[in-house]
Amino acid sequence: MKQLLFVYGTLAEHPPREIADVVHRLELIGDGFIFGRLYDLGEYPGVVLGSWRDKIFGKLLRLPEDDAETLLCRLDAYEGYDPKDPTGSLFIRCRTTINRPNHSPLIGWVYEYRGGVKSRPLIKSGHCSRVPE
Repeated sequence: MKQLLFVYGTLAEHPPREIADVVHRLELIGDGFIFGRLYDLGEYPGVVLGSWRDKIFGKLLRLPEDDAETLLCRLDAYEGYDPKDPTGSLFIRCRTTINRPNHSPLIGWVYEYRGGVKSRPLIKSGHCSRVPE
């Protein structure tokens, strides 16, 4: 089964050194978007999925079939997701519909923020193009 990953923010544009080797092993499929809300969390953005009509723009990546689970484990650790303790995780990895211009939608993974967003600014454009310092 093909494992797909939707990335936004730092993983989509400028993967940090500690996870860059993983991201560079993934095949870029193209641009895409998901429905939800994108928040500015300070050092990084966070997605909250929902039935909103807001679009979050990012990249669709394919994991190599022979190493997908290992790479997902590395990504989970980077994102602060513990599959054994999802309620205690900062982000969770969940499946969502990924839309692409002129293509059928696909199902893939995305890391969803699990913290409070009440006081966090909404990124209304749905684009996160922060360049690391």
